[in-house]
Amino acid sequence: MIIASNSLYSTGLSAIQAGLSQANGAAREIASQATDYQDERLRGVDRSKPDIAMSMVNLVQAQRQVQAGAKVERASDEALGRLIDTWA
Repeated sequence: MIIASNSLYSTGLSAIQAGLSQANGAAREIASQATDYQDERLRGVDRSKPDIAMSMVNLVQAQRQVQAGAKVERASDEALGRLIDTWA
């Protein structure tokens, strides 16, 4: 008997890893922009930062991707558990 849930597990894990990587990059961008903004305010330069909004959107997208990957992992685990229960 061959169980193909390993590929589902890999898919879920890949989604989680990609989401975490995207979240890390977005958080780094937000921190960098916040520091730049504080420096500009201290020097009296007032420019709006539209890029911070895009970084926040990226952060939310990363959160959703990690959640989706976790749901795939959970579904794979439940399916494998049912299969083992049925087989036993």
